[in-house]
Amino acid sequence: MLTTKLFLGLGVFVLGSFSFENPFSKDNYIDLNTKNAVVSKLQTPGKEIYADFCMQCHGANGRGDATNFPPLDGSDWLKNKRNESIAAVKFGQSGPIIVNTKKYNSSMPAMGLTDQEVADVMNYIMTSWSNKQTKVVTEKEVAAIKK
Repeated sequence: MLTTKLFLGLGVFVLGSFSFENPFSKDNYIDLNTKNAVVSKLQTPGKEIYADFCMQCHGANGRGDATNFPPLDGSDWLKNKRNESIAAVKFGQSGPIIVNTKKYNSSMPAMGLTDQEVADVMNYIMTSWSNKQTKVVTEKEVAAIKK
């Protein structure tokens, strides 16, 4: 009897230490301002979107091509023009822009992404390579950006 109670108690203890959660839950998004931030949690959803929609022009390393497609890695435009960056991903971009003192005048079409997908890819870009953005882009923030 004691063995059975001990076994059951140990089973409850072990099973109670595991948690099963939805990895896509909005609760899994972290605030990068916390000391124990895990940047990879922000990168995961947007990494695939980046590979599908952005990598062809901006490259796997985010450096662009130095002629037609601006760099995302270390981009002052991305860092200093947050709303414009979000709008570019959400609605596309045309017309001249200056990135890291170099003028680019290419066209980027709208990708047809949802607001959540825009937030995900922006968080991936803003925390990849040498980019160390600390403010998380949210779906609500993206939704507030109008053409």
